[in-house]
Amino acid sequence: MTLRDKPPFRADHVGSLLRPPQLLRAREQRALGEISAEQLRFVEDDAIREVVRMQRDVGLRSATDGEFRRTSWHMDFIYRLGGIRPTDEKIQVHFRNATGELDFESAALAVDAPIELTETIFGDDFAFLNAETADGVTAKLTIPSPSMVHYRGGRAAIDPAVYPDEEEFWADLSEAYAEQIRRVAALGCRYLQLDDTSLAYLNDPAQRRLLTDRGDDAEHQHLRYIRQINAAIADRPAGLNVTTHMCRGNFRSSWAAEGGYDFVAEALFSELAVDGFFLEYDDDRSGGFAPLRFVPPGKMVVLGLVTTKRGTLESKDDLKRRIDEAARYVPLEQLCLSPQCGFSSTVEGNVLTYDEQVAKLRLIAETADEVWG
Repeated sequence: MTLRDKPPFRADHVGSLLRPPQLLRAREQRALGEISAEQLRFVEDDAIREVVRMQRDVGLRSATDGEFRRTSWHMDFIYRLGGIRPTDEKIQVHFRNATGELDFESAALAVDAPIELTETIFGDDFAFLNAETADGVTAKLTIPSPSMVHYRGGRAAIDPAVYPDEEEFWADLSEAYAEQIRRVAALGCRYLQLDDTSLAYLNDPAQRRLLTDRGDDAEHQHLRYIRQINAAIADRPAGLNVTTHMCRGNFRSSWAAEGGYDFVAEALFSELAVDGFFLEYDDDRSGGFAPLRFVPPGKMVVLGLVTTKRGTLESKDDLKRRIDEAARYVPLEQLCLSPQCGFSSTVEGNVLTYDEQVAKLRLIAETADEVWG
């Protein structure tokens, strides 16, 4: 068995990385008007160069920019779609962790004009990343999936005067994504990841109740999301590898949902037309590996066995044992290894140190080499 020569790789990671102190300080200075946007970008550029080197040095074959230019993994993208704007209303997401609870608050969104792609979102950011990756390392771009535009507010966030028929909303949204995908591929992108918490959240009965209470069809919502992601990637250029990542929330080492993949598994794994699935599997909240029996031949499963929510380092023996357990349901040849989520889905980051983050990425690379290399 050998290492893979295309994404997803045997050792991989989800995307976001802890922001270095100098970058956090520069963001604060920019917010106070003490430095210019150009000065902030200069600091970002340096931080990204350094973190790309780190990813290469620990043995990874893909590299992201750590999402260093973003505040949030998804809203920084969604608000740049034409037809979508933040509102004065606030959305609260309730998170939990091992020691207590906390809430994350962000602006709600409104769809008040036809959705369209008015710019290549993150285009300049990807071009910079791609130019900084060395031979043998593939630049990976992460963006939220189309589902995340809808999951935030559902039908209530869509102006009925703009979209009296919700089918038109979905058609425009998928076409905007399709155009984004064509454009980033033209910039040289060969590895695109669609991040999607909704498909994992929907496994949680409590989350489905929330959707039902606001008027959505929670029992079938995942089928719609799968259909629209497929529409967005159906005509992706040859040579572009597309994966999706699913987790149950990741904010300051906390989570929002629980439950195995059982509710969505059959439709998700058999119908979603991506090349690989990044799956959260770092603790009991994610359930067992049995849902992987629905993964068809040829599709890759990236097991998120290494947690980003705390700094304690996993043992190689435990990781290998769990890989063996997963291989009872999907062939070892179709498996890869990664953290369960990003290290810093929002600018605040999870509760671990930079050195602990690096140690976890190195552990993933070393373990993958021993299992598949």
